[in-house]
Amino acid sequence: MDGPTQSAVAERLQGLGLIPIRVEESFARAAATAPNGPGFFSKNRVTQEDVAVFTQEIATLLKAGLPLDRCLEILIGLSANESVRELMLQLREDVRGGAALSVAMEARQGVFTRFYLNMIRAGEAGGALDVVLQRLTEFMERSKELRDTVKSALIYPVILVGVSLLSVAILLMWVVPQFSQMFEESGKALPLPTQIVIAAGDGVRNYWWLMVLLALGAYSWFKRQMREPASRYRWDQRVLKLPLIGDLVGKMEVARFSRTLGTLIGNGVTLVGALSIVKETLNNSVMSNALTGVVAQLKEGKGLGKPLMETALFPKLAVHLVMVGEETGKLQDMLIRIADIYDREVHSAVKRMLSLMEPVLILGLGLVIGGIIMSILVAILSVNDLAM
Repeated sequence: MDGPTQSAVAERLQGLGLIPIRVEESFARAAATAPNGPGFFSKNRVTQEDVAVFTQEIATLLKAGLPLDRCLEILIGLSANESVRELMLQLREDVRGGAALSVAMEARQGVFTRFYLNMIRAGEAGGALDVVLQRLTEFMERSKELRDTVKSALIYPVILVGVSLLSVAILLMWVVPQFSQMFEESGKALPLPTQIVIAAGDGVRNYWWLMVLLALGAYSWFKRQMREPASRYRWDQRVLKLPLIGDLVGKMEVARFSRTLGTLIGNGVTLVGALSIVKETLNNSVMSNALTGVVAQLKEGKGLGKPLMETALFPKLAVHLVMVGEETGKLQDMLIRIADIYDREVHSAVKRMLSLMEPVLILGLGLVIGGIIMSILVAILSVNDLAM
């Protein structure tokens, strides 16, 4: 039996109703997976986009009245990605062996999120797996739209920053040295701005490799810091306090929180259990940790709205709508409505941020390049004046 770890294989066997006595890794399996396993740069690893696609396909086939194992068999024949095809084969094998789809999926560690698995369990318990899969598809599509909106909005600023850095590097490494040689031959003292620009050009030309190493080192250090809970918490706390960016991050998290929670409780997951799952889906650790206290107060019977208000992290409009949903017994509908509201707010916030970012970047680029050119012109004029 294939599996990422020995414990995963043992759990999968237990899910099939078997009692494993011993699980050992075969040499052939180890040799096959060690050198050529699906790593980060592998084209055949199963991505969340792949999960969204076959979720929609399974939902469509189940709605057409086909049994689950037949749906998986059809998808095996349709899949062009070898890893997805292998995943479908394993799921079909487990399902035909009597395992529930959620158990078969849970055995594939790292592929399906806890949110996804709990939705599948809820659908199986309620006998509405096709409906749940369709809701999962809609949820993943909306989440992808939100991510794509932010990514698309950042493309132009990233390109502009890249062009700016490239332009400055070309000026410092190739243009400025042409003039610096002429200034050295004149033997005259240069203005301070020109000396700074020439020194910067010499530094970039001679020590560019050191700058690359420093940049890579800073990136590696930052990644290590983000793995530490305390450092990640402090960073997320600062991000929320930033103008514009903090507002955008907060609204994205509220939209994710509301849509995930509304989808879970709408499929029969208890509110306490749903909040525990939602806590893991949030990217900002400050807002995620705040939900720990909310869950504790919810268990004490204090409801959801008031504990959310006490965190002072969630917008008042969202909290008041949650309270209205609790009072009217329509919490699920209200949470989905909140998610729709803040999805639109994210779109507006991105547009506002870009409307301010673009002129700032263009002005900054103009000032830097203009400063370099002016420093060279001032030096040329001063040298000519001294020569006369």
